[in-house]
Order: sequence, then C-alpha cells, then structure tokens
Amino acid sequence: MVAIIGILAGAIVVLLTILIIKLERKRIRFNKVPGWPTVPILGNVHQLSRRSDEFTQQVYNMSKEFSPHGVFRLMLFDWYTLVLVSRAEEAEALISSSKHMDKSVDYRFLHPWLGTGLLTSTGDKWRSRRKMLTPTFHFRILNDFLSVFNDQAKILEKKLRAKSDGGDFNIYTDIALCTLDIICETAMGRNVNAQGNSDSEYVQAVNKITELTIFRQRSPWLWPDLIFNLTRDGKDYKKCLKILHEFTEKVIREKEEARSEAEMTLTMDDILKKREEDDMGKKKRLAFLDMLLCAVENGNKLPFLDVREEVDTFMFEGHDTTAVATNWAIHLIGANPEVQEKIHQELDGIFGDSDRPVTMEDLKEMKYLECALKEALRIFPSVPFFGRSLTEDTSIANHKFEKGQTVIIVPAAIHMDEKVYPDPEKFDPDRFLPDNIINRHPYAFIPFSAGPRNCIGQKFAVMEEKVLLSTILRNFHVTSKQTKEELFPLAELILRPRDGIIVSLKPRK
Repeated sequence: MVAIIGILAGAIVVLLTILIIKLERKRIRFNKVPGWPTVPILGNVHQLSRRSDEFTQQVYNMSKEFSPHGVFRLMLFDWYTLVLVSRAEEAEALISSSKHMDKSVDYRFLHPWLGTGLLTSTGDKWRSRRKMLTPTFHFRILNDFLSVFNDQAKILEKKLRAKSDGGDFNIYTDIALCTLDIICETAMGRNVNAQGNSDSEYVQAVNKITELTIFRQRSPWLWPDLIFNLTRDGKDYKKCLKILHEFTEKVIREKEEARSEAEMTLTMDDILKKREEDDMGKKKRLAFLDMLLCAVENGNKLPFLDVREEVDTFMFEGHDTTAVATNWAIHLIGANPEVQEKIHQELDGIFGDSDRPVTMEDLKEMKYLECALKEALRIFPSVPFFGRSLTEDTSIANHKFEKGQTVIIVPAAIHMDEKVYPDPEKFDPDRFLPDNIINRHPYAFIPFSAGPRNCIGQKFAVMEEKVLLSTILRNFHVTSKQTKEELFPLAELILRPRDGIIVSLKPRK
C-alpha cells in the first residue's frame, strides 16, 4: 500500500513538473509581446489592483504606455493570457473579419442569465439569429418606440424638476431608472414603473445580478460553478436569476395567450407591411417580444426558452449601456458651458418655447447634440472592452497568436490615440462635424463595436439618448459638480462612474 501511494505521489509530482515547465515556456514566449514584466505562475496578477477604479486606471495607463505597439498583454496566472488591442489598425483586422467572430470565454458568466442569445452565441446560431432579428430594428418599429422614449423622458423631467434649484444631487440613478422603464416597455411591452418604484423586486434583481457577474469575472477562484454555487454570492445570484427568468417567462406566456389565431400566423414581414390598428385608429404599439413571437428560424417559430434568452439579452444590452452614455454626456456637457450654450441654441431653434414631444424630424435636426453625444462616447465608451476568441492562428501587430487566444479590443484606448484625436482628453464635439471625420480611420471610433458583430441596437440607443438629453437640456441648465479626477471610471461590464454623476440643475423656463 505504501509503495502504491509512493508511486502515485511520484506520478503527481512528475505531472505537476511537466505542467509547470509547459506553462513557464508559454509565459516566456508570451513575454515577447509588449507588457509589464511577469513572474512565474502569477503572471501579472500580483501587480493588478482588486479595486475596480484602480484596475481601470492601470489598464488605461498600460494602453497609453504601449499604444505605439498596437497591442499589449496581461497574464492572469500562467494559464490565462490576454492580448489587448489599443489601436484602430489592429482592431480592424480582427473585428472586420468574418472569421474571428466568437466571443471570448469571459462571456460564459452571462450564460446563466442570457443563455446563448445574440450577444453570447457563436457560429451558425449567431448568424441565423442576427439575420432573423435585424428586422426588429426596422425604422418603422423604431418610430413606434419614440413615443415610449418621450413618455418616460417626460416622467424623468418631472422628477428632475422637483430636484432643480435644490442643491447638488446624483442624477445617475434617475437616468438609469428611466432607461430601465424604456427597455422593459420596448422589449417586453410591460411597464415596471422603475421611476416610480425603484424598490421593486425586478429592478433590484437586475442591478444585483449585474454586480455579482462583474465580481465573479474578476475573482478566478469563483470561476468554477461548483465553488461559486456554494458561496453566499452564488446563492444570491441564483435568487436573482429566478426573479428575472420568472418575470420574463410570465410576460411571454401572457403575450402568447393574448394573441388571436390570426396573429399566430403572422411573420415579421407581415407586421411590417400591415400594422394592426386599435379602436381609436392609432397604430398598436409593439414590443420586441411581439416580433420575436412571430420570428421564424429555419422554417420554425422560436422555442419558448429561445424567446426568453433574446428578451433577456435585449434587457441586458439596452439598459445600463444607454444609462451610462447619457450620464457621461450630461457630465461633459455640464462641465463645458460653451458646448451647453450651443446645444441650447440648437434645441431652442427646433422647439422654441414648446414642450411638445420629440419627433423623428427633430432628431435629424439635433446635429450638434449628436456630435456632443459621439464625443462623450469617444471619451467614455459605454462598453470598455470587446472580447474575441481567435478561431485560427493569427498575426496581430507582427506577433503570432494561437487559435483559442483571448483578444480584448479596448475602445477606450483606441479613442485616445493622439494621432487621430489631438489633445484627446479635451471634450470637443467639433471632432464629429462632417468635415472633420472624412479622413478618419473607420475603426478609430467604435463605441458600438464594428464589423459583422456590431451592435444591432445602435440606432435604437442613439435615438433614446438624444431624446433623453434633449428633454433634459430643453428644460434645464446643467452644472457638473465633479472634476475629471473625481469621476473614477469603473471598467466593468460597462464603463460606469464610481460615485455617480453629481450635478445641479437650474430651470430654463
């Protein structure tokens, strides 16, 4: 028995030695890519802060330091290596390709909530879903959503008016609850009244599950499901997941039960060609869910769970991203009075003293406001990282990487290239005037990613953000109360300000 134990122990030692040697060779080989010095086993882990704000600043500093190389590396232990892309030319080679379209393994932490919907799916399933879902963002459908944007923006305006002339306050939560109401109504056709009841179980579950996903991503010891599920955070995650899935499933079932026999046979094309009218002669407001229930994939209607994963994906992608984009824009506009004055003049020219809702024609006229929004997205892109997994051996910036390597595109670094954007820290909406973008590299501005896997909802997002910003700025003069150094951006699933956005508002009328 003692001899057998000795043999097993010896075999384990040999295997561990072989593994360590293999990983050490990988580390030495990977060190040829620009980056901070690494140490055996740990890689760079010992150098990285566990605090989100400090970690974000470290990545930004590395991006700036290694920007001339186009790529740099991070090693989170010897077995998990990251290649980060910080220049437009290298980003284009990856995200314009029809080959490297698989999301990185980091997205697996979203699978329990979102399944393998449009955001997280790969291969043939992604291609089929993308083709199927593209009509849901048809301009006729987006035009319908405009009334939802206006209705919720009006509620936001009333809430903000009660806080105007009352000192400084954090506007972040007000805007975030508004965008949550908008996505619930446009994705599911259900009003959760988040702006009126921020303590609702559903609202709290959305916020908590996002927080727990971020924490798990940055805690390698919690990556195995077996370990995570045994922790308190794992149990809280499961509770939130149950709340979110039960809510979505309940809405789907109610929608299905309310459909008439005639509606059961409609396709997306049918809906776009002929819109049903109610008794008042007004077009019936649709939600993404209405379209999904009519969607056909490979000749068949989508199964129940497939509908749920796409609705949940819309909820995830369409909530926080628009909230942070609007908040960052409010801060930057409020910190630059000359820009705010130009926007006020533009909006006064469009609306005068009217308090009427925003129309599609109005949105087209908000040219300078759109420039300001794009400049805010340049400085603070809502999604700080896009992860891809290489599907074949690939050369990036003259460095060779093997199939399966995780590559992270960093828009926040690409948007700060001094060769493309002189004085990149300055907020200057004129950068996006038509004459100034003519010769710019097409991948030098990618807040919605780019290429085949660009954000399917970017028109939806820009419309919503313009309605919210124009509603706020038509009614108020905004003064930002934080310096750049007091913002502490957190590069998590989205790029959020650590302590919110502190402003004061003064009514304009």
